[in-house]
Amino acid sequence: MATTTTDRITRDDLEDSFKKILGESEQATRQIIPPAVITTGVVVALVVFAFYLVGRRRGRRRSAVVEVRRI
Repeated sequence: MATTTTDRITRDDLEDSFKKILGESEQATRQIIPPAVITTGVVVALVVFAFYLVGRRRGRRRSAVVEVRRI
């Protein structure tokens, strides 16, 4: 149940509350970001490598062998 007080809320009270909330969220974000960055990098690298292999294989199938002979 919420309690009410007769004290006025000052700007300093609000700033202190925001700093407390933002400080906690920044700390949690710093703990989560490094694994997420590494995971994203690995996934992107695997996708690029897969496209490279698929394109290379497709290029080999579609390319014709041309011989040039001098007469």
